[in-house]
Amino acid sequence: MTEHTSDPSPTPSRDRPDAPTGHGGDVNASGAQQPSREEAEAAVDTLLRWAGDDPAREGLVDTPARVARAYEDFFVGYAQDPLEILQRTFAEVEGYDEMVVLRDVRLTSHCEHHMTPILGKAHVAYMPDRRVVGISKLARVVDAYAKRLQIQEKMTAQVANAIQDVLEPKGVAVVIEAEHQCMTTRGVQKPGTTMVTSRMLGMFRNSDATRREFLALIGHSGGLHHG
Repeated sequence: MTEHTSDPSPTPSRDRPDAPTGHGGDVNASGAQQPSREEAEAAVDTLLRWAGDDPAREGLVDTPARVARAYEDFFVGYAQDPLEILQRTFAEVEGYDEMVVLRDVRLTSHCEHHMTPILGKAHVAYMPDRRVVGISKLARVVDAYAKRLQIQEKMTAQVANAIQDVLEPKGVAVVIEAEHQCMTTRGVQKPGTTMVTSRMLGMFRNSDATRREFLALIGHSGGLHHG
């Protein structure tokens, strides 16, 4: 068994070459026409006025441009291919066939219903079958899906399915624990509430012992319903 704890410090991503550029007329990842940077900034200006403020005042005059730059960071995952991230693997593992676990991968996503932050962490594990992948690639796959508009259930399944499809291991397990600001800062306003989702494939779904070992390693010794 190999166990790793991720570096909790975030990696700055502004100005990365793969960030969306927002040139008018471009087609985005969903196939829709992507507005220009100027159109994006104009939309922020409209929202500021709709909220009841004056975009021309000193504190807000540069806000539309700042928000556009922030969105390039928040949603850079649309420009990334998670399957491509996992392509480089290593076969020289001296027969290693025990669990590989990456714990506490910090993630920041945004709710696709209210566009408010989802803040949490992911735990990722797989049971190798002949080959392994660099552990940073597992964290990058989490980020590639998190840096999009999401619901947590879908994001959990996407991370697990990508690892399964590319590595073809004996099993994959993903657990995400996150706080959704769409329900902590608005609506029912329940701060401190955490949502937990899991996706178990292969041995992690079929073997109670394997699943219990994984859950104990990430601090869920009481177990989870697997899905």
